[in-house]
Amino acid sequence: MVARLTVLARLTVLIVICTVCWPAMAGTNVHKGSLGNWIEQVALPKADPQFDSQIKNGISNLLSDFQIRKRPGGLEIFDRYSYKIVDRTGLERGAAISFEFDPATSEVTVNWIDIIRDGVVIKHLSDAEFDVFRRERDAEKGLFDGWLTAYVNINDVRVGDIVDYGKTTVRTPIIGTDLLFHSFAVAWDEPIALIRERVTWPTVQPLNFRQVRTDIRPDVESTGETTTYLWQSANPTPVKSQEYLPPDFRTYPSIEISSTSKWQDIVDTVLPYYRLDQELPAEFASKLDAIAAKYDAPEDRMIEAMRLVQDTIRYVSLSMGRGSYIPRSPTTVVASGFGDCKDKALLLASSLRRLGIQADVALTDLDEGLALATILPTIRAFDHIIVKVVIDSQKYWIDATNYLQGGRADNLVPPDYGFALPIAADNVGMEEIDRNELYQPTTFVNEVFDFPKRKGEPLKLTVTTTYWGADADSMRYKLVSQSAAKIADDYLKYYNRQYPGMKSLGPLVTNDSRDKNLVSVTESYDLSADDLDADNLAKEFALKSDVGIRYLPEPDLLERSAPIWLGSPIFRRHPCTVRNLKAHFVGPEDNDDVITPYVAFKARWTSTSTEFQVDWFLKTINGQVPAKSIGPYLKSLKKINDNSAWNYNFAYSDAEAN
Repeated sequence: MVARLTVLARLTVLIVICTVCWPAMAGTNVHKGSLGNWIEQVALPKADPQFDSQIKNGISNLLSDFQIRKRPGGLEIFDRYSYKIVDRTGLERGAAISFEFDPATSEVTVNWIDIIRDGVVIKHLSDAEFDVFRRERDAEKGLFDGWLTAYVNINDVRVGDIVDYGKTTVRTPIIGTDLLFHSFAVAWDEPIALIRERVTWPTVQPLNFRQVRTDIRPDVESTGETTTYLWQSANPTPVKSQEYLPPDFRTYPSIEISSTSKWQDIVDTVLPYYRLDQELPAEFASKLDAIAAKYDAPEDRMIEAMRLVQDTIRYVSLSMGRGSYIPRSPTTVVASGFGDCKDKALLLASSLRRLGIQADVALTDLDEGLALATILPTIRAFDHIIVKVVIDSQKYWIDATNYLQGGRADNLVPPDYGFALPIAADNVGMEEIDRNELYQPTTFVNEVFDFPKRKGEPLKLTVTTTYWGADADSMRYKLVSQSAAKIADDYLKYYNRQYPGMKSLGPLVTNDSRDKNLVSVTESYDLSADDLDADNLAKEFALKSDVGIRYLPEPDLLERSAPIWLGSPIFRRHPCTVRNLKAHFVGPEDNDDVITPYVAFKARWTSTSTEFQVDWFLKTINGQVPAKSIGPYLKSLKKINDNSAWNYNFAYSDAEAN
């Protein structure tokens, strides 16, 4: 399922750069034509000079005007954007126009392209030549959406010119033709004189609104059969963009508009396309019957069916036209040997039903699933589909697009998507996907350094890393998607940066217990006596933790007003042991634990007369750090980093001290 939420600048100006680009198709689905009489035109506003210092890339935004009305079978949308080029850099950005559209659902008509120079309007629509490209940015991931990019270069644009253009799009959705969802920001990260949003909708279907960090409300005017809603934001204060935001936190103050307040309306719209009583191919059905014959427990049947779909049907997403929302039949998917999330979820749910297990497909979002609990109902909220399974009141969530997922029912890792909407006639609404509480480290790195017992012998290093749960799933996939030589080379480079001259003693040794969802990888290295003595390496020997500290965000505190998102839960442990020492070593005296409501870090050390060990632990406790707590969080992060690497003179001996 492909979901494209409203972007901040719908008619963004850019230079077309793409990963996969099909040849230009001049004029395809882009027309030139006059303005509809339903569209309300406004005079260009004036920018507030107090924000001039915040203008970016030589462009002063004047007007963003977006107007929508319902039409039979869909929507008609007018989009206007106007800006002034204030310096030479603005010519690079402002002398060309581009916009994206879906040719399967949208018919685009450009209404005008004007340059306003010293109050004189210079019309350029008649001489504009549109190049239309098909851009597939994620083709290397097996994702194809079929969207097109229209591009036109405007002749003779100068500094001081105002560029003003508008277009009308007739949109006929594949499904949900009577549903509306629209969201827009009422402030950008750069100045704009006026943001204007106007929606004309049938009076019998009142619209629902959600305000996110804004008090702006619409002016409402009814003419009987239709009601018009108008939002305006004049010269809003630019919003400082912030990184590491939680998925449910909007960067910009915004408004959501929906024609429904019930998720059930979304379910009813999608449900006819996800029938679970479809016929399965005979050969595939026989594999399911073999699973039923071998396994009595429904939990085991679930796992075997999951692996059958995940491992034998490859992932390819042909999300073009109907393929954006409507899955292919299980027969087609099995025959082709590939499918996208819709296809594979439908196939898996149908397979589980055949095995006597309650299963339904469920809509979710890969990156913004946590936001599903707060937004207004819309089909466009989703970009992914998974499967919900219920066995004896126990819920399981399965992503059929995973590959080589490990575990059985008792240790199966649910996808970390936040929320999902099951597509079932008895749907109870949006459901939370519970996260597994981490009671043990999911990555356990065990380093053992054997210093030479005799002069001239090399140092030996053995590293055994054990992965569990989600980390095991990730590592298992990595081991089959990359060559063992490439992985080994990356690991060797890591140790060579710390200990120059380190050499590998052989290939990686791996072990995979898929049912337990445990993967282990063992590395062996040595460092020659000469390299150990070079540049005082032994006398300034670094022990460095590998517990995922690099995954903890470190944002700029300047004007920070939003919480920090720590991402998926982390729990890692790293014991590091140094053997064959000639003196007694201890840890630092000021090594205090770091325990906060958001992250915990510990470093423990033990020693004997010949051995020293440090044991690091890192665990995230909460997914978010509130804005008011970011200062203390950054202080704790500094303390964690200070205690994440210890240096010792391991060439030192008690005999030298005596």
